[in-house]
Amino acid sequence: MGRYTVVITGASGSVYGLRAIEQLLATGHEVTAMMTEAGRDVTAYETGFDLPAQQPEKALLRFLELGKDVPLRVACASDLFDPIASGSHKVDGMVVVPASMGFCSSVAHGAASDLPERAADVMLKERRPLVLVPRETPLSLVHLRNLTALAEAGAIVVPAMPAFYMHPETIDDQVSFVVGKVLDILGIEHGLFQRWGE
Repeated sequence: MGRYTVVITGASGSVYGLRAIEQLLATGHEVTAMMTEAGRDVTAYETGFDLPAQQPEKALLRFLELGKDVPLRVACASDLFDPIASGSHKVDGMVVVPASMGFCSSVAHGAASDLPERAADVMLKERRPLVLVPRETPLSLVHLRNLTALAEAGAIVVPAMPAFYMHPETIDDQVSFVVGKVLDILGIEHGLFQRWGE
């Protein structure tokens, strides 16, 4: 199975990131999860889940209602010695969901000032899949230029734009659609939404 990194930044929509972690683990993949400081705050505000400093894996797995034996590792956003900070560490893909405009700006300009930014920089330089899920509206010209720069550098931009052709009945259905599109980009099979024509 694959090895993936999932980052939750401080944009609204932390539920997308949590669902992505859940789905990757549930389908047998290894996940390194991270939250930026703002990502942790927004996740706690939006979902009630406050990632603890002690035994974060255990707490996250309990919140996601997954077994304790799944391959989850929670990395500290300030630890630039973490394996994912190096291009020699093999990772099959990285998803930043939700991706704040501040995070996108930093990566677009090569800042790499913390582990999430450095890990994204590594994915670009190593030509590995980097999927960014921005959740902002409206988008300013600055935002658009940063996202364009990231796409030109090899990132895949998947805006958090739920579709309605599958007749969603709940917010959960809309979250599943966006996360399903991310998994499609990574080539991971899922059953999160009904495909058009099926």
